[in-house]
Amino acid sequence: MESYKAIKYPLSTEKSVRLMESENKLIFVVDLKARKEDVKKAIEDMFKVKVVKVNLSIIGNKKRAYVKLSPENPAIEIATQLGLM
Repeated sequence: MESYKAIKYPLSTEKSVRLMESENKLIFVVDLKARKEDVKKAIEDMFKVKVVKVNLSIIGNKKRAYVKLSPENPAIEIATQLGLM
């Protein structure tokens, strides 16, 4: 899968902001066919950051990716670039 097609859009909810601050994680809605490797590569390419871990969950007909970033890449900075903060 092409990396940019894997990511649909970032989520900006109370929970996602809490995860940003406490665990340095961002939440994205991703393509249903996207794999962890696809999401990791897409985030690393798009934002030039180091991804430590990706967890995927399917809620209804949407797939979410919980992306944990390395400590040298604050999630808040990326959220600000995306206009979420």
